Amino acid sequence: MRMLFYAHSGLRYLVLLMGLVAVAYFAFGLATKRPVDKSVRIIGSSFAGLLDTQILLGILLLGAGWPFYPALWGHLVMMLAAAGLAHALLVINRKRPNPGYLLPLIGVGGALVLVLGGILAIGRSVMGTTSIGG
Repeated sequence: MRMLFYAHSGLRYLVLLMGLVAVAYFAFGLATKRPVDKSVRIIGSSFAGLLDTQILLGILLLGAGWPFYPALWGHLVMMLAAAGLAHALLVINRKRPNPGYLLPLIGVGGALVLVLGGILAIGRSVMGTTSIGG
């Protein structure tokens, strides 16, 4: 269970980094009015995939017997909302006749805000490490 905890705790840095890369790329594309290419889909899907993996690790951690405490409800709900928002806006953008940068920017940016809120919901520091034990 300890390895699962450290994997879940450490993967957040990749999720946050990929989210920041995606937000920067989408904002730059929007500001410069660059034509949309497949990199928008690749970057958005990379963020969503890392976020999905993070959620899966969290669920596995709970299933492995990690102690459940009430603050985890807020954490869980915010993380699921983050994934839902990111997925929904990325899919809507991909299905549009002329995809753009705005919907992916809102989806990933909003998801990042929810992820940060979810981390803070359990009383953890966004960039700090915590000891195992709940």
